[in-house]
Amino acid sequence: MRFTRTTALAAAGLLSFGLLAACSDDADPDASPTGAQSAGGDEKVTIRVAGLLPTADDAAKQQLAERVEAFEAEYPDITVEPEDYEWLNSTFTTQLAGGTLPNVFEIPLTDGKTLIENGQLADIDAQVRALPYGEDFNETLLANGQDDAGTIFAVPAKSIYAVALHYNRNLFEQAGLDPDDPPTTWDEVRAAAKTIHDETGVAGYATMALDASGGWQLAAGANSRGGVIETSDGSGAYTATLTDPAVKEHLEWLHALRWEDDSLLARADLGWGEINAAFAGGELAMYTSGSDVYNALVEGNGVTADWGYGLTAIPTSGDGGALTGGTLAAVRKDSTDAEKDAAVKWIDWWYLSKLQDQDQAVADAKTRAEADPAQAVGTPVLPIFSEELYDQNLEWIKDYVNVPLDDMTGYTDVMFTQNLVPEASVATQDLYNQLFPVVQAVISDEGADIDSLLETANTAGQAAIDAAS
Repeated sequence: MRFTRTTALAAAGLLSFGLLAACSDDADPDASPTGAQSAGGDEKVTIRVAGLLPTADDAAKQQLAERVEAFEAEYPDITVEPEDYEWLNSTFTTQLAGGTLPNVFEIPLTDGKTLIENGQLADIDAQVRALPYGEDFNETLLANGQDDAGTIFAVPAKSIYAVALHYNRNLFEQAGLDPDDPPTTWDEVRAAAKTIHDETGVAGYATMALDASGGWQLAAGANSRGGVIETSDGSGAYTATLTDPAVKEHLEWLHALRWEDDSLLARADLGWGEINAAFAGGELAMYTSGSDVYNALVEGNGVTADWGYGLTAIPTSGDGGALTGGTLAAVRKDSTDAEKDAAVKWIDWWYLSKLQDQDQAVADAKTRAEADPAQAVGTPVLPIFSEELYDQNLEWIKDYVNVPLDDMTGYTDVMFTQNLVPEASVATQDLYNQLFPVVQAVISDEGADIDSLLETANTAGQAAIDAAS
């Protein structure tokens, strides 16, 4: 998942962010501009850090290189070695166990608690709390990277996303549809998908079906219809609910697109990266993914501001809402104290200070906008801190915003008011891994027995929950 993708964040908690702390008048004059303390005095240290997706283009690499150069100028005793990084459920466990992860790496929000309980992340509590905004994270969000005692082992590193509907405005126009009036219900999505296919020959809709990504987006579809894939009794006992009627309803909807309308892209091999590439290549008109995926489309798939990209809210009905998620930055368990100090400085520099500090925000936006080709600046996301600070950040970087915000209003008009649904709290990836074969079956087998497949998946999902609890 883009990280893509993942948080146990309650909807009511998302917007209750703390205010930006004022700088202390008696601050250490020798401290860095961001307030981070020295990494082991004059000790020189080298850290490996998660960099870009393997598919990132030269402009994205240039932007990262420039930020690394500026960081090393600010902290001459620290050498930063970025490396390509993409969190994949199928390889992460092996990398973690084998000690091959970089000092700074990214994980889905929902994986934080399990990794902390297993003693697999470094304690970075002191370093994070020393930052000027160390006490200003949303408490509910930060809890995903804390143990029961409140010790910080990972921090929110990328803004929280909500699953949204991405669409090709050019294909809408070619099919005689109004791209400024995108679908707001699943019935309207189905109708638009069929029209697009009938008029252009291009698949009107596609869904992820490969690995955990397929289960992630099936869960998002179920959440939008008022269902969930896991429940809790409030006392620590969790129950798999992969047989929730909303899960079946969304599968039947996909089945209808595939076998009745012939408007669903007939590929069961689409993960997060694959569906991005297919969308950018014009193979499909609509799909759901994290609301911030435009950055990846620009940096990895060559999409430009005049490409014809559109973003709107995921259709919801009843008590349904948009599945939320995001990313934590963590530090490798065997990192030395000097490496941990340096790692948190990098986390501050690369991920967070640009959200808090005008100079950092402008420097980051300027570098991205002036890259060749230009990188996305201003993609709408839900902020880690406050809505007010988010708006302030956009004001700081307004001269460099280059994303087609006018074509994203279907999402931005509701991003702070839509109902938000947290991901499953226990065995999240295991549940997704049980669901994706069901999605694949619906795409590839017209006679797939959805009820039986979901019963089997639910039994395995419950076993995974029991093993993790």
